[in-house]
Amino acid sequence: MRLWTLHPRYLDAKGLVALWREALLAQAVLRGETRGYRHHPQLLRFQEQPDPLASIAGYLLAVHLEANERGYRFDLTRITQPPGLEQIEETQGQLLHEWQHLQRKLTARDPETLARWSATAFPDAHPLFRIAPGDVRSWKRGSMAVEKAASIR
Repeated sequence: MRLWTLHPRYLDAKGLVALWREALLAQAVLRGETRGYRHHPQLLRFQEQPDPLASIAGYLLAVHLEANERGYRFDLTRITQPPGLEQIEETQGQLLHEWQHLQRKLTARDPETLARWSATAFPDAHPLFRIAPGDVRSWKRGSMAVEKAASIR
């Protein structure tokens, strides 16, 4: 499950569709509709909010708006409640880590999208997130070691 801190505008078509699908899965997990993924680290920042479902609804709404901008037809009725207005604090280190990860993915998957954003040194965050100083989140550090080990093999 990948719930990007990055603004969805940076994603290629495949990435945007995957984000919508994975955020809908996150919503189902937060609603208690599935037993899988309940302890997934990507959900922590939503579970820590006063109203986790309103937070994921806000996340989904921004993805939906980006899809509309591109002419895609994501089903708005899949968002099960009104979005919350409170932003979630996230770190600059996390945002930049994800930016580098996305650039690596786009190098292989969609060089045209990568080129469109090549002059962007510091990307915008998803509107749900307020960026504060800080390192890569601790829940991500463990997966970085796994990613590095996999790339060495």
